[in-house]
Amino acid sequence: MSRLSEVAGAPVRVRRFSRAQRSVHRLTAVLMGVCVASAACLYVPQLAELVGRRALVVTVHEWSGLLLPAPFLAGLASRAFRGDLRLLNRFGPHDGAWLRSVLRRRPRPGAGKFNAGQKLFAGWLAGAVLVMLGTGLLMWFTHLAPLVWRTGSTFVHDWLALAIGVVLAGHVGMALGDPEARRGMRTGSVDPGWAEREHSLWRR
Repeated sequence: MSRLSEVAGAPVRVRRFSRAQRSVHRLTAVLMGVCVASAACLYVPQLAELVGRRALVVTVHEWSGLLLPAPFLAGLASRAFRGDLRLLNRFGPHDGAWLRSVLRRRPRPGAGKFNAGQKLFAGWLAGAVLVMLGTGLLMWFTHLAPLVWRTGSTFVHDWLALAIGVVLAGHVGMALGDPEARRGMRTGSVDPGWAEREHSLWRR
């Protein structure tokens, strides 16, 4: 159930995220941004020439990728974060209705704290990070596997990195189009009207 908070002289806001939840999101975003930026500097010739110092960029890319699961693991200490994970991992009839309405370009029905699109994004990204971590380790520690495995890992790592870049660009684009959602992630609370419109099942 959502919680209301009111500061003297300020309108009522709906509590959406705790400090721990917001910290996990921010740290993950920073590490993911460093991974994507350093990967671009390694694979795009123009950026590689502009930045230089390839060995340093490789090291930054490796360690930012290795640390990427760290915010998630630290967040497990938070009851609120674990609660969000349970919500993200459950699909109900309302999620199917939400997806059908999006595909058919119809008005979207009520959603829980997270809509079906957010659940799919979270699940896909979690799986992608695990695959990237595994393939990256095989590329980093070349003695762990035979050449054919390392070749396959490089292929999967490179193309999945491109897919992650595209998906993250879409995620950022949608966030830019929803100022109240960004405010909720920044401050932890949202406008009641927005909550009722976008996540009515959670709001109630």
